[in-house]
This record gives sequence, structure tokens and C-alpha cells, in this order.
Amino acid sequence: MNFMKHRLSGQLKLPSDLTNGDILISMTGVHESFIENYRGIVEYTDTCILLAGRNGQVQFSGKQLTITYYTNDEMKIEGTFESIKFLN
Repeated sequence: MNFMKHRLSGQLKLPSDLTNGDILISMTGVHESFIENYRGIVEYTDTCILLAGRNGQVQFSGKQLTITYYTNDEMKIEGTFESIKFLN
């Protein structure tokens, strides 16, 4: 089933964030990030924000990190980013 879904989405040229539920991250420099398709906030401090997704987790590390806003579908993180890690 998963193979068929992957093959069909490839043929239709559908983005993986839609077909697989992958987290979508957009960065504006090192101070602003927009995140879509996250499932929840696992950890939230001023130096680390860990988000859960359908296929793993994403960890933002840096200084003075804040979640400026969030909804069920998207969020905005501001601060000085030092690293972004994808964890399974």
C-alpha cells in the first residue's frame, strides 16, 4: 500500500508534505521559521524546541527561541537558530 501511494504521488508530482504528512519547514534567515504539518510540541525551552511529526521529530536548537504563534496546522518560531535536527 505504501509503495503504491509513493508511486502514485510521484507520477502525479504531488509534494511529499501532502502525501506523506511530512513536516514542512520554511526559514527566513537564522531568526524566523514557519512550520506546517506538525503533530505536537514535545519540548519547549528558550534553547530547544522539539516537535513531533507523523514520521519523526524535528529539534530546533538556539538562543532565545520562542513560539510566536501556533494553530493546529502551523506555527512560527523566532530566535537565533544554531541547528535543526531530524530525529526518528
